[in-house]
Amino acid sequence: MPITNPQLQNHPFLEEMYRDAYFPDFLVDKCKQILVDLCEAIEAKKPSDNAGLLKLTHAATDRFNDLIEEFEENDSELETGAREAIAADFDTIVKAYGFDVDIEEVIATRDW
Repeated sequence: MPITNPQLQNHPFLEEMYRDAYFPDFLVDKCKQILVDLCEAIEAKKPSDNAGLLKLTHAATDRFNDLIEEFEENDSELETGAREAIAADFDTIVKAYGFDVDIEEVIATRDW
């Protein structure tokens, strides 16, 4: 199901990571898919409160955690630049869906 939120339909997810050769594009593609899947999950499940939203964002964050080893195997890592890009896109997503949640809560389960 494609993203229907007009603010996110053409959003350039993880643009900074794509511009940096340190991050392999095929891994950034996986990261982008996690964010797209999060948008689709929010649209499908329509969480009515922060707790419902955080359940979805934490599941997405856990999927990023699962990529840590793959980044390392490809001489890369989810370091400061990646963390900032990913967190910024999580923030953009939650705000686009009308939630006002501290970004640290949104990605509280992160290992990166």
